[in-house]
Amino acid sequence: MSDANALSWFNRLSIFTVMAFLYLPIAILIVFSFNESRLVTVWGGFSTQWYASALSNAALIDGARVSFTVAAVSATVATLLGLLAALVAVRIRRFRGRRLFLGLLASPMVMPEVVLGVSMLLMFVTLGIDRGPLTIILAHATFTMCFAAVVLQSRLTELDPSLEEAARDLGCQPATAFLKVAMPNILPALISAWLLSFTLSLDDLVISSFTTGPGASTLPMKIYSQIKFGVTPEINAVSTMILGIVAFGLLVVSVITRRSDQRFPGH
Repeated sequence: MSDANALSWFNRLSIFTVMAFLYLPIAILIVFSFNESRLVTVWGGFSTQWYASALSNAALIDGARVSFTVAAVSATVATLLGLLAALVAVRIRRFRGRRLFLGLLASPMVMPEVVLGVSMLLMFVTLGIDRGPLTIILAHATFTMCFAAVVLQSRLTELDPSLEEAARDLGCQPATAFLKVAMPNILPALISAWLLSFTLSLDDLVISSFTTGPGASTLPMKIYSQIKFGVTPEINAVSTMILGIVAFGLLVVSVITRRSDQRFPGH
């Protein structure tokens, strides 16, 4: 008797095709980051020289420093603001302008990055703020906050409010009940929202190009300026290292989520 849940050959072929379309270019990039030849399309043997070259490239190191600093700070700001926005959206069901608030919260997700970049640029010029790392942080926090809010909103919606009510009945203040009861439950979502905001900030090129200033070029901007003259294995090595960092972050989220589900089953 055949299993009703078994995948047909067409479904397997479709899954394989989609996975190959998504991940085969990434796999090729990783393989050629170990290419000894300077020509990225010609395999010249296995070598790690391009990783050493990338780690000694002052321009790339400076761009990475700016990118990771901006991404970490903007992700933290975006996660905190996203948490506040998610709390308002989930726990305050009725207030004047709620639909407008939810619409404005989600609008950066569908708005072209060019529009966001130009609007941010005009705002900073109007306010007389010198462009640099601070302006990139503010722009990235504004852009990524909506994504953090969506992740946290979905988690807060699943959270049983009776848990906090029971804590308050036992004498906890509302803030204490939230920190001791709700926060452990939404911790995986907080980390996921932070990592998503971090990745989006680290990857951004368009908004950074409009809001940056002298001495504040991010890593994507450095890479973009170099690939105008052709892609080199050094760029492949840098991209592979970034992929490794992102994969490590996903592994951390997976472990924390599993432990949270074991500690709070059913929530």
